[in-house]
Amino acid sequence: MAVKTDIQIAREAHKLPIQEIGKKLGIDENSLVPYGHDKAKVSAEFIKQQADKPDGKLILVTAINPTPAGEGKTTTTVGLGDGLNAIGKKAMICIREASLGPCFGMKGGAAGGGYAQVVPMEDMNLHFTGDFHAITSAHNLLSAMIDNHIYWGNSLEIDSRRVVWRRVMDMNDRALRQITASLGGATNGFPSEAGFDITVASEVMAILCLANDLKDLEKRLGDIIVAYRRDKSPVYCRDIKADGAMTVLLKDAMQPNLVQTLENNPAFVHGGPFANIAHGCNSVIATRTALKLADYVVTEAGFGADLGAEKFLDIKCRKAGIAPSAVVLVATVRAMKMNGGVAKDDLNEENVDAVRSGCANLGRHIENIKQFGVPVVVAINHFTLDTDAEIAAVKAYVTEQGSEAIVCKHWASGSEGTKELAERVVEVADKGKAQFAPLYPDSMSLMKKIETIATRIYRADEVLADKSVRDQLKAWEDAGYGHLPICIAKTQYSFTTDPDRRGAPTGHSVPVREVRLSAGAGFIVAICGAIMTMPGLPKVPSAEFIRLNSEGQIDGLF
Repeated sequence: MAVKTDIQIAREAHKLPIQEIGKKLGIDENSLVPYGHDKAKVSAEFIKQQADKPDGKLILVTAINPTPAGEGKTTTTVGLGDGLNAIGKKAMICIREASLGPCFGMKGGAAGGGYAQVVPMEDMNLHFTGDFHAITSAHNLLSAMIDNHIYWGNSLEIDSRRVVWRRVMDMNDRALRQITASLGGATNGFPSEAGFDITVASEVMAILCLANDLKDLEKRLGDIIVAYRRDKSPVYCRDIKADGAMTVLLKDAMQPNLVQTLENNPAFVHGGPFANIAHGCNSVIATRTALKLADYVVTEAGFGADLGAEKFLDIKCRKAGIAPSAVVLVATVRAMKMNGGVAKDDLNEENVDAVRSGCANLGRHIENIKQFGVPVVVAINHFTLDTDAEIAAVKAYVTEQGSEAIVCKHWASGSEGTKELAERVVEVADKGKAQFAPLYPDSMSLMKKIETIATRIYRADEVLADKSVRDQLKAWEDAGYGHLPICIAKTQYSFTTDPDRRGAPTGHSVPVREVRLSAGAGFIVAICGAIMTMPGLPKVPSAEFIRLNSEGQIDGLF
């Protein structure tokens, strides 16, 4: 019998009206703003009313470095949330929204898979409730107002060579990375060099995901540095007078989106920064609200633990004043084999030696998470061709690392396949042994923070940075930004900046080619290696296979 695709499974889901999902969390109908029958936003007033309630326990799901073999981090996040509910716990899920770029590129969506999905899957992976459009519009409004200010006399004395605010769009388009704008004569403004990032890399995205409420959002937007004058003094968004209008555009986008899993359990889907070029976490407002509404909240951080989990722990937890009670680290036997040197075409053959060799990547991530003082449970996301001997090799290795690995079959069996993991996670979280602490203090110098992440998480020998980069960091320290955390932008495929170096390499360097100040979001972005903040499409993009069928349904999304 043919295996059903994710989208076929999602279409067969028995969805409850979103008001019934809200009731499970104690959200009355008047506090929901419905977007159709199966999704809604939660009102800011309701969220404010939850402030004095005690917090539930936070469970972070992360993973090894992604490989073409597939890891299933979001699928495991959803499966664990369903598993917790299946064993009688009041639990909910917090994940990020999907970007159109990867959906039409090569990564696919962000709603889980198999029988561990969040629905409505098509909506979530396409326009959803319009949050990304609002973020894109707010960002580009600021871009337009900067150029307009310069055109009409430039009373702020902006040095047009030092405009640092780029434009964004929610699509992979390499042609827009670096462009020349305002050509065509005097009526079009002053010709200048410009460029686009993908929307998920926008500082506006980061601000929305880190802001506490609309008032905090507007202040953070006002704090964005958009350009510099000839004397190198900064020009802020508030100087352009764009912060108020941007807040208006983001008013509804700030409200978390409530949806459900295939098993009718509640999920917040809100915010969508990539972890390779941004901080990669669900919004603070969604996570905090979930902690008030549920006893256990399962959230994920993007890509591998060296990126998403590090940023979750060093940026989001630091900014939001939250801490995980346990971390679930997702791995697959297939990915262990790839890390052990097996080619993708040979993954279906048993190779216990390659599994053991590839486990070095898993071990590195376990060690790294423990540096933050949080206990780790490994979830082996099961594939049908995994052999008993290969699974036993992973379990034995994890035991040697002082942790525990549990096989999960949620893709095929939903919550039934994650009950064992759920029981263990509850046991670990309820013991209260987590002693979370960030990797570095606020007081550490910016360069030292970059070096700390590079040496302790990536296990690099050194950080390579030109004098211009070091001078820029020092200038930001002198300007009062030295307390900010670091957001590393680098390839997700390796601990190094070389995407082809799998496993757990040592003896490498981390080259920092550029640094950007996100004063509104509250962190410094260090762009390392060849990573791009505007991705390109692959040779054969997924878009070639996405279409409407004769019944008007979407085919090819998965």
